[in-house]
Amino acid sequence: MKNIILPFLFFVVACVSLANNVKFSGNPIIEGWYADPQIRIYDNKYWIFPTYSQAFKKQLHLDAYSSDNLVNWKKHSRIIDNSSIKWLNKALWAPDSIKKDGKYYLFFSCNDTYPVNRKGGDYTIRSKNDEMYGGIGVAVADKPEGPYKDLIGKPLIDGFYNKAQPIDQYVFEYKGNWYMFYGGWSKCNLVRLADDFKSVIPFPDGSTYKDITPAGYKEGSVVFERKGKWYFMWSEGTWTNSTYKVAYAIADSPLGKWERIGTVLENDKNIATGAGHHSVINIPNTDEWYICYHRRPIPTKSIHHRIVCIDKMYFDKDGKIIPIKMTFKGVAERPLK
Repeated sequence: MKNIILPFLFFVVACVSLANNVKFSGNPIIEGWYADPQIRIYDNKYWIFPTYSQAFKKQLHLDAYSSDNLVNWKKHSRIIDNSSIKWLNKALWAPDSIKKDGKYYLFFSCNDTYPVNRKGGDYTIRSKNDEMYGGIGVAVADKPEGPYKDLIGKPLIDGFYNKAQPIDQYVFEYKGNWYMFYGGWSKCNLVRLADDFKSVIPFPDGSTYKDITPAGYKEGSVVFERKGKWYFMWSEGTWTNSTYKVAYAIADSPLGKWERIGTVLENDKNIATGAGHHSVINIPNTDEWYICYHRRPIPTKSIHHRIVCIDKMYFDKDGKIIPIKMTFKGVAERPLK
């Protein structure tokens, strides 16, 4: 009997020891004021592309971060800035990274553009010489950390089609074609991208900007597929205060009709407010999912004091997202190799 019990006890002690040695990311996972994080996996590394969260006039560059395990992060400074984006005057934000044909593309929102007279109902595009002119841009590089160069030297989208502000883009591939969700001011459009990412092209029915706005939508689109179902997530409320939160819908196709399910990430008065503008990753060949988002720690006195956090995301037996709990602990280290 002793020959059985002793090895078993050693096994238990070893397991407890290993568990105690597990490292966690902690939240925030990177130092500094950052927001709107997009998380990707490239070549067995995690990458985060966030907004540099400062006053708009100071938001003139983007940094990136890479990690082997979700815990230890390396900073890659100024992967793109106003020396490359000549039409950038203020507010470079909401980066969206895509790898295609060995190149890395970085879509971004720029200049916080407004129409000529929004309150009066005039959605005329501003002149290119106007400081308020801007929209969604795209840059390209040979490596995830850049340096990135402006691909077309102007916005990919600069208009207010269906009254959607051209911001907060999310690019994805579906059945061999590339698409992009984007939009602010409670309106969301779906467009189809040319294969070189230099323009938007019409859908087979001849339309170009499809209004697919779900109930409650404000900004910050995210799209992904799991077990044959497509999930569309977005931010609701106002980014400057505690009303900011994340909601989602489900459909059989990213082009199909979305069924709103509800909110899944909201304020926690004991941890933070303003949780939103997130992204999602799935560990390859697993059903492990993580949500990377920003939140505003308590207490804080500035709307720009936002931090990047990560927590695990779970689904119930019906495929619905279980409400996400914000933590200080973050997630356990997860090497990809």
